[in-house]
Amino acid sequence: MLSFVLILVSVAIYGLVHSVLASLWAKARARSWLGPLGQRTYRLMYNLFAVVSFLPVLALVAALPDQTLYSIPFPWVILTLAGQALALLTVLAGVLQTGMWSFLGVQQLLQTASDEAPRLVVRGLYRWVRHPLYTAGLVFIWLTPVITLNLLALYIGLSIYLVVGAIVEERKLLVEFGQAYAEYRRRTPMLIPFPPRSETS
Repeated sequence: MLSFVLILVSVAIYGLVHSVLASLWAKARARSWLGPLGQRTYRLMYNLFAVVSFLPVLALVAALPDQTLYSIPFPWVILTLAGQALALLTVLAGVLQTGMWSFLGVQQLLQTASDEAPRLVVRGLYRWVRHPLYTAGLVFIWLTPVITLNLLALYIGLSIYLVVGAIVEERKLLVEFGQAYAEYRRRTPMLIPFPPRSETS
């Protein structure tokens, strides 16, 4: 159980650090310290740091004592793998819909003050759920065919992080898009897709 607790704590620390770095406060500090360069490079640097800083968490999962909890047998494993493939395609579709270069932070790096302001995407996948990338991520991890105790701790931590991250992100979107996002949030579910409410409901 020590491995389980250590992994949960590591994910909690990871999530806390990245929630702070993703906040409007952190972005404002970067702008005040670095000026326009800080604003243009923030998304790219954030993404790079997110990847690199997650490696120690994965190292803990691989290195700490572990035990298998369950393994989905054939032919049922085909269904879980198909579900994971669909989740990956959903992530790709969502990234392409909002703009891959913007998602990675490359577009911001090349922007100038006169460039077009960010737009609120409410079509495609975003018509059915407000955070399709998070939904797909949750589906992907929980359809893993072989679950160990360490993976269970990782997935529980990541699930909490994604839900909390969605809530934090929505606060920023409300500040950025105001009433337009409030209305979108009213008629569109957060993580579990279902037909959107009508404009008049």
